[in-house]
Amino acid sequence: MIHTLLASPTFATFLFASLVLAITPGPGVMYIVTRTLGSGRKAGFASIGGIALGDLGNAAGASVGLAAVLSASASAFVIVKLAGGAYLVFLGLKALRAKPAATGAARTIQLSPARLFRDGFFVSLLNPKTALFFAALLPQFIDPGASPLWQSLVLSCIFVSIAVCTDTLYMLTASALSPAIDRRRGSRPYGRYLTAVTFIGLGVYAALANPRSTR
Repeated sequence: MIHTLLASPTFATFLFASLVLAITPGPGVMYIVTRTLGSGRKAGFASIGGIALGDLGNAAGASVGLAAVLSASASAFVIVKLAGGAYLVFLGLKALRAKPAATGAARTIQLSPARLFRDGFFVSLLNPKTALFFAALLPQFIDPGASPLWQSLVLSCIFVSIAVCTDTLYMLTASALSPAIDRRRGSRPYGRYLTAVTFIGLGVYAALANPRSTR
């Protein structure tokens, strides 16, 4: 069944659509870039893992009907959307209150990978637009003659794999630019303010953005 799905003439279209959507910056990409600039490449990898797991959670939820529930119930969508926005604002306030590191070396180990992974997971999972995206895109490429659940899960995993690759490119780019940004900032503790403003802005965006926005 997987071979039939991958051999489908529409599969190339799915790959192209997934690449375009994955490479479009959204809250997940901004979270990864901000954490990489603030805490280094190791933090970026941990953030990518959390975002990917959150995307998989949304994909699984969409596959079993969560997205349909969110689409049908305006109140359910608003509750989940506001919860995601509130969590992003919470991360921004925590960054604002964090004590600046004494040295550049300390700056790279301020936050544990487990915490970064957890935060990335919730940033992604509490974004109902991701589940709605899966619900809107996947049915276009599913063969009604086979198991819709199994096909949607396979396609979801493929999309998340593509997103991990594009997120990694964003992270590596941010990591490469980080030394130049640090030299420009000097010893001034602007990093935590940039992180705080970014997360608070993303929280407001997540709460107010149109449901059809990208991840």
